[in-house]
Amino acid sequence: MNDRKPIELFVPGRLCLFGEHSDWAGMYRTVNSSIEKGRAIVCGTEQGIYARAERADRFIMCGEEEISEDEHWECEMDSARLLETAQQGGYFSYVAGVASYINDNYSVGGVKITLLRRDLPLKSGLSSSAAICVLVARAFNQLYHLRMNIKGEMQAAFRGEQRTPSRCGRLDQACAYGVKPVLMEFDGMEIDSHELRVGTTFHWVIANLMASKDTIRILGDLNKAFPFAENEAERRVQEAFGADNQAIVRRAEICLREGDPEGLGRLMDEAQRNFDRKVMPACEELKAPVLHSVLSDPAIRPWIWGAKGIGSQGDGSVQFLARSAGDAAALQAYLLNQRGMPSFTLTVKPGQTVRKAVIPLAGFGTRVFPATKCVRKCFMPLLDTDGILKPALMIMMERLLEAGIQDIALIIGEDEQPEFDRFFQPLPEAHREKLPPDKLKCEEKILELRRHVTYIYQSERRGFGHAVWLARRFSEGDPVLLLLGDFVYRSNTGVSCCRQVIDAYKECGRPLVSIAEIPLDQVVHYGILHGVWDENETMMKADVMVEKPTDDYAREYLGVENARGERKYYATFGQYVLTPEVFEELEKEIRSGKPAHGGEFGLTEALQKVCEQQGLIGFAPDGRSFDIGLPEAYRTTMWEYCK
Repeated sequence: MNDRKPIELFVPGRLCLFGEHSDWAGMYRTVNSSIEKGRAIVCGTEQGIYARAERADRFIMCGEEEISEDEHWECEMDSARLLETAQQGGYFSYVAGVASYINDNYSVGGVKITLLRRDLPLKSGLSSSAAICVLVARAFNQLYHLRMNIKGEMQAAFRGEQRTPSRCGRLDQACAYGVKPVLMEFDGMEIDSHELRVGTTFHWVIANLMASKDTIRILGDLNKAFPFAENEAERRVQEAFGADNQAIVRRAEICLREGDPEGLGRLMDEAQRNFDRKVMPACEELKAPVLHSVLSDPAIRPWIWGAKGIGSQGDGSVQFLARSAGDAAALQAYLLNQRGMPSFTLTVKPGQTVRKAVIPLAGFGTRVFPATKCVRKCFMPLLDTDGILKPALMIMMERLLEAGIQDIALIIGEDEQPEFDRFFQPLPEAHREKLPPDKLKCEEKILELRRHVTYIYQSERRGFGHAVWLARRFSEGDPVLLLLGDFVYRSNTGVSCCRQVIDAYKECGRPLVSIAEIPLDQVVHYGILHGVWDENETMMKADVMVEKPTDDYAREYLGVENARGERKYYATFGQYVLTPEVFEELEKEIRSGKPAHGGEFGLTEALQKVCEQQGLIGFAPDGRSFDIGLPEAYRTTMWEYCK
C-alpha cells in the first residue's frame, strides 16, 4: 500500500432539518432521567470544503485560495503546542484541536492538508467549523489507517473542537455522512446515528436573512430550563425539545421514507409554530422579526410546501422546502431581488436502486470437463430449495428477479447462443402436455426469464475485467449487479443474498463488493479486502483490495480487526454492484492495451482505483456461496445447497 500517495477529500456543511437544540437538551438526561432523549434529522449540504491530504513530518495547513487572514499554518506534531493553538481560538484552532486529539490517542506522524476550494459559507448556521474538524480527522484516519468508522471520525472531530473556545453541538459532526439525511439520537453522553432512506427527490432552499442574532444569548436563556424546570415557561421549553420534538421527528422520518414532500412541508410549519409558542417566550432573541417576516410572506407560499428556522433559530438563516426545482429557482430569484437575501439549494435524492444484472458465462469449463462436452457449466443441475432439479443458471436468474432485477445480460461466446436459445425456447407441445402442474409452472417461469435476457458477445478471451467491460453499454450509466457464473447463493434469512446486496448499495450509494470471512491459508486464491467495519460489522469502508496475496502479505497488511479484537480476512463473495466509475477505469485500462497481469485484464485493479478515488464498500451478506466450477466443490454444492 502506498501510504505516501495524496488523497482527495470533501466534507460538506450540515443542515438541521428537524430537532434543533435537542442535542444539548438530551445531554441533561445524565442529571435528570425524566428528560426525553434528543432526536434530530440532519443532512449534509452540497456545499463544503475540498482538500488534498498527504503524510508529512509535521502538521501543515495551507490553501490554494485565501482561507483566512493567514493563508498558512504549521506546527510540530507536539500535543502541547497544538493544544495551545487550539485554546487561542480562531480558524486554525479547530484543526489544531483535532490534530492534538489524534496525536494524544493514536500513533501518527504529520499531515499536510491543502485546501483546494471552499463553497461553504462561514458563520451561516451550516457548521463550517465541524466540517473542517471532520476533514482533519478523516485525513489522519485514511492516511494512517486508524480504522475509525464514520462515528469514530465524528467523535474525533467533536473532541477536537471541544479543545477550542467554541462549544459545538453534538449534531454538527453529522456532516461526516456526506449529503445524506441522518437520524441522530442523544441520550446523555451517548449518541446513535444512522442514515435515513428517502422515497423521492426533495428540494430545499437555504437563505441568509442578512440580519444578526446572538447565539450565545439564545443558548444561555434556553439552558435555564434544564436540567429541572422551575416554572411553567421552562416546562414548555422541555416539552418542545422533548416529547413534541420526538413526535415531529418520527413523522418526518415517515415523510422522507415514503416520499411525501407535502407532508414534510406541513411538519416544518408545525414545528415552527410549536417552537414559537413554547420556546420563543424564553428568549427575546427568538422573536426574530426578519425570520418571521419571511415565513409569513404570502408571495413565497406558492413556491413552497413549508419553511422553518435553522440551527439555534433567530435571525440567522431560513430553510424552505420547495415544490420543485423550478419553484426553488423562482424562490431564490425572489429572495435575492426583492429581499436582498442570497441563498443556495439542497437537493436530497432517493438512493439509487439496481435494476440490471450481468453474468459472465463465456468459456468452455475445462475444470469440469468432460461434463461440459455435453452440458454447459451454467446448465449443470442442482436440487433447488423448493425440491425441483434445475439448471444452475435458472436458480441464479430466479433470485435476481425476486430481488427486483428487470434486465439480465448474459456474456457468452458468439458461437454459444444456440445452447442458450435451446434452453429458453418453448417446449414442443407433445412434451409440454406431459408435464405435471408443478413442472408446467417451471416451463412458464423459463419463458418469463427469457423476456429479461440480453446477450452480450465476447469474441476474444482477454480476462474477467474485459468480459465485464463489455457490459458498459448495457449499463447505460446505471449501477449493475455483477454475479459470477460459477456460483449460486443461498441466504440464511428470508431475504436473498442478491436483495441484501442491492439494499446495502441503496444505503451506501457507492461501488460495493460482497465479502465473506475466510481462513488465512486461503487468501492466495481470492481477492482480499481491507478496511474498517461499521458498528454492526456488515459494511466495511474498504481502503485496499488485493488480488490473491501471499499469506505473509495478508498477515502483515490485510487483517481486519473485529469488535472482539480478532484479526480476520475477507474475500470477495462473488456479487458486486458496479457503478459508471468502475466501467470508466476498465475502459482506461483496456484502451491502454496494457493488462496488469499475464496478458489479461482483471476487475480488481479497476476496483482498487475506484476505492482510492471515491471509496469502495465491502458488504457481508448473511448467506453462503456454493461453487459449481470445480468437481469436488460441485459435489459439495449438490449435497448441501438444498438443505
